[in-house]
Amino acid sequence: MTPTPEPARADDPGRTAATEPAAARGAVTGTESSPDAAASPTGVWIRGLGAVMIIVAALAGVAMLAAQSLPERAGPPIEDIAVERTVLEPGQISLTLRNVGPDPVTVAQVFVNDAFVDVAGAEEPLGRLTSETITLDYPWITGQPYLISMLTNTGLVIEHEIPAAVATPAPGGDFYVTMALLGTYVGIIPVLLGMLLLPVLRRVSAEVVRFVLAVTVGLLAFLAFDGASEGLELAAASGGAFGGTTLVVLGAAAAFLTLMGIDRFLRARRAGADAAAGASGLRLAVMIAAGIGLHNLGEGLAIGSAYAVGELALGAFLVLGFTLHNTTEGLAIVAPLTRRRTSVPTLLGLGMLAGAPAILGAVLGAGVGNPEVSALLLGVGVGAIIQVIIQIAPSLRSPDRTEPGPWVLLGVGTGLLLMFATALAVPA
Repeated sequence: MTPTPEPARADDPGRTAATEPAAARGAVTGTESSPDAAASPTGVWIRGLGAVMIIVAALAGVAMLAAQSLPERAGPPIEDIAVERTVLEPGQISLTLRNVGPDPVTVAQVFVNDAFVDVAGAEEPLGRLTSETITLDYPWITGQPYLISMLTNTGLVIEHEIPAAVATPAPGGDFYVTMALLGTYVGIIPVLLGMLLLPVLRRVSAEVVRFVLAVTVGLLAFLAFDGASEGLELAAASGGAFGGTTLVVLGAAAAFLTLMGIDRFLRARRAGADAAAGASGLRLAVMIAAGIGLHNLGEGLAIGSAYAVGELALGAFLVLGFTLHNTTEGLAIVAPLTRRRTSVPTLLGLGMLAGAPAILGAVLGAGVGNPEVSALLLGVGVGAIIQVIIQIAPSLRSPDRTEPGPWVLLGVGTGLLLMFATALAVPA
């Protein structure tokens, strides 16, 4: 009886290409090499780009064909005008108008407190999203309220209220220097004062440091909520010509993704465990300072805008309130630096990163009276702060716990209450 030969094992040295089945050789040489070649990074990018181009072309074709088949809109025209800026000069009131509706708008007549006034400007119809400045000849009186009624050629009345007439300061060199000084008082000085607590934090235990970091999270969470509410309020008042509240969301998303990319880049550049341990605290401090700086940019915009429109009392209260408010932000910046020695120039740089944007914001707010730009910048600050909170969160857990302890929760609540108390100094 002839013995049955044993099947060749995979590790059998006697197994050769001659004895190996052709199907098996084809599975190894042919069918596996093609997917690898097709899955190369270049091939994936080319296929993805081709798919995107096909989708864009298809959507463009659908839009062009659908536009031809849509019926004409029936009914009266839809007219809407937003007043972006009001400038009061002796004997004159200037309004910057923007058409935020779908149809052209023609301003036919203007009334101030039901009295007809002469108007200069906006002779041609305002197209969608276009802006124009009209000047009213009217002897207004300081401190008096005024209701401006704009009558369109279709009979629609659009109203704009001036609660109390105050002469608008003329922006000059001295005015912008004053705005820069106010930004310094609000941004840089209080932040540096708060950073003076770093020597005290270096002498406390790790549990106290985690508590301070939790307070920092509470501070930042309040700032994020405050910035979001201010941005949404500004966007709602703008008329929504360029997206309105969407600008706040887009600004927040752009800042969040940008800072996440920067953080990943900084992480990739760290080399060695010791270097990582020393750099992580500084990296976190830089991210906190950047987030606070973007928020202070929004505070500077609020101060500059208040002075630009002549609300001097409001501007003074904003300066006092934000100065007290920002002292606690310096504490948030130095909290991650308690376990490493930090040079004085580095601390000054962190303070400038957090406080100097208030100077830029005050100057921009005084010169650019556009609420949608302010809303976008406030959204940027919100996104930056949310990213910083995510960066701090892992540092709140102690090594022997899987969840934050009671002291961490107390710290977050303390930070929220502290910022709420200091925010009471800022009038609504």
